[in-house]
Amino acid sequence: MSARALSLVFKDTDTLKNAWMPILERGGLFVPTPTRHRLGQRVYLLLTLPEEEAARPASGIVVWLSPSGAAGQRDGGIGVHLDAEEHALREHIEALLA
Repeated sequence: MSARALSLVFKDTDTLKNAWMPILERGGLFVPTPTRHRLGQRVYLLLTLPEEEAARPASGIVVWLSPSGAAGQRDGGIGVHLDAEEHALREHIEALLA
């Protein structure tokens, strides 16, 4: 299975807060997607954060799988643990949510 690029647009900080996974050491995001992934799979993200025009590239590893309808989630998706190189992005997201 090859790496996949997933685009995610956060129109406001509430949406970003709901997707943010601070329990992960380097931070992570829940990414709604109907596409099947596997744990440990590398994914590439294009993130548009609140009040920003341009998408930011990011990468990480799938650490969580949530099928549609599981755990009260309407949408299926994946939890992506951000790569260590994404520390500036993590700090920026945490500042937006502070």
